[in-house]
Amino acid sequence: MRHPSDGTLRRLLDEPSGVAGADRDHVADCASCLSELAAAQEDATAAASTLDITFTPDVELIVDVDAGWHRLTTAIAAGETPEATADPPSRWQAKLRNPVVAIVGVVALLGGAGVAAAADWFQIFRAEQIAPVTAPRADLVRLPELDAFGDLVVTSKIEIRPVADAAAAHNATGLPVPRVGRLPRGATGEPKYRIAGKTSALFTFSMAKTAQTVAAAGGKAPPPPPGLDGSRFRLGAGPGIVAAWSQGRPVPSLIVARAIAPTVYSAGLPFATARDYLLSLPTLPENVKAQLRTYTGTGTTLPLFVQVEKMETATADVGGIPATVLTARDGAMSAVVWVDNGVVTAVAGSLSAREVLSVARGLR
Repeated sequence: MRHPSDGTLRRLLDEPSGVAGADRDHVADCASCLSELAAAQEDATAAASTLDITFTPDVELIVDVDAGWHRLTTAIAAGETPEATADPPSRWQAKLRNPVVAIVGVVALLGGAGVAAAADWFQIFRAEQIAPVTAPRADLVRLPELDAFGDLVVTSKIEIRPVADAAAAHNATGLPVPRVGRLPRGATGEPKYRIAGKTSALFTFSMAKTAQTVAAAGGKAPPPPPGLDGSRFRLGAGPGIVAAWSQGRPVPSLIVARAIAPTVYSAGLPFATARDYLLSLPTLPENVKAQLRTYTGTGTTLPLFVQVEKMETATADVGGIPATVLTARDGAMSAVVWVDNGVVTAVAGSLSAREVLSVARGLR
């Protein structure tokens, strides 16, 4: 059978019910198609993370369509074409965006501990360390979204806004602003600061949805433990601060970010009960399951999913705190992330692993 077209693969992400069963079956068993599907998922995630941002009213966006059209038509009339580069800005953005969103995405995904505590919820997870989960892209694309197992409602959407300086960032978030002791190559002057407020989401587990997800994967869901169906979890993190040195380039040469680490609160079900049941389902690749099972049952390790084709991982320490180092296999960027006393800090940029570690260890 021929491979499905790119349009069909993208439709599997946007509207899977509109794809023929034969095509779905082919993709599920074809490593080449799974790889292409993973690339489409990356593009969709990158676009969503770029567009799904709420700016406050004080941020003025000015788009001069006439000027843009004039530049385009003038360039076409003159026969100009963009210079070919080995790494155009859009790919640079994708390379930097993936690890940064994975690392600093705790700000963008979760929040709301105070609300949970006020409602007599109890904490079942608090990130105290970060550990990589490495797998081929074809395996990671098979990972279902959380809403495949229930209803996910974002109760407080991420709001990102610029602030004037470090003092304003501290006053708005209450977080100590990371200060770089010595800037690496390519980063000069003062950074631009942005802040993100607390964000939150409420997840309600649904056995009916879970059974449908497992059936679509060709399996059968085992009976859930008592109390799991209909159980509720509140996920929370933030606020956060991002300092970026870009010098007018489309991608910052250095980013230093800090955010309150993710927490999960439950209305009654222990963390291990939910985790063990999800790991028993035939919806996760075995190599991913094996790595997740090595985590302690106390709910303190935040997994960081990493594609082995693109990134290498290593461990290091920053001020005596265990840290995870990520390095792009093509040498385009590196990042280091760690958790200290409930706060996630990340350093990333178009630098070597040695350089980002030097920046991280020199933070004040």
